[in-house]
Amino acid sequence: MEDIDTLVLRSAVGWQAAGLPVVLVTVARTWGSSPRPPGSLMAINSRGETVGSVSGGCIEDDLIQRIRDGGVQAACASDTPTVLRYGISADEAHRFGLPCGGTVELVLEPVSGRSRLDELLLACQQRRSTERQLNLHTGQVQLHEGRRGGLPRLDDTYLTTCLGPQARLIVIGAGDLSRFLCQMALGLGFEVVVCDPRQEQRASWQLDGVTVSDEMPDDLILRLRPDAHTAVVAVTHDPKLDDLALSDALQSEAFYVGAIGSRRNSALRRERLHTHFDLPESALDALHGPAGLYIGSKTPAEIALSIMAEVVAVKNGVGQPSPLRAAAGKSQYEAGGQQALAASSCAV
Repeated sequence: MEDIDTLVLRSAVGWQAAGLPVVLVTVARTWGSSPRPPGSLMAINSRGETVGSVSGGCIEDDLIQRIRDGGVQAACASDTPTVLRYGISADEAHRFGLPCGGTVELVLEPVSGRSRLDELLLACQQRRSTERQLNLHTGQVQLHEGRRGGLPRLDDTYLTTCLGPQARLIVIGAGDLSRFLCQMALGLGFEVVVCDPRQEQRASWQLDGVTVSDEMPDDLILRLRPDAHTAVVAVTHDPKLDDLALSDALQSEAFYVGAIGSRRNSALRRERLHTHFDLPESALDALHGPAGLYIGSKTPAEIALSIMAEVVAVKNGVGQPSPLRAAAGKSQYEAGGQQALAASSCAV
């Protein structure tokens, strides 16, 4: 499943290729509370069809009405980009469903060959981060190698945004837990890859939208070269598989590396990685083990939920406890959670 930015770009490119006038809308700046953060994208075609969002719905309705009443040119005032601001007054904020004190500034861009959306979409598919600079006076776009993240920059001449590859999840091990984990990741817009060289585990494992590999985990990690938008989670409970993947993943740019298991098994894993793979403590400190937030998980689905919650928290820069949980409180993989995992995979 594609992330929302990729879906917006693909829809805009497709509509333009079909001869439909299209407006690309970008949240450039916000003040106070706002339903969607800066950088959010939406595409609207001349029929009023939309992909993506810039608010809770009322601003979208207003933009759609503008296009239906006067076409794309009316929405943009010309064939060049237009800046619109919603929510300046309390009455307008209420009308457009903005939270109290919220103001949002949008850039509406009529899509054309100058927009270079096809090139931007290709860069995203190739997992390249790109800085896009839109000239507000001419509609011309410049693309540069850049980084994903950071707020858009808007001045009198340019809107500068950064787009890049969608978040990716690499799961080591095919089983019930990984199936729930992958379903949740797909729903969150992650690209998902499952790796398991064990034929008997792969035989009955399939999920639409997930790439399944029979490579050895370390070979897969070395081939995919996890970048700063990639999370790696090992769930086989088999050190011969998990440790290989974790060793290479911890030496990559992956933003999250985790493995399931009790606190005791997690401590033994760290010792193996240090002793047999010569990983320094600085690398081991990045390992989330036991993976996941403690929510009292007792089933594979609940454990998958806890892992994805932690992955998303780390992706979004939310501080988390040390990967090795404090002594207070039981790990979710002990007691009931451990029995659930043992029933769904090969426990050690």
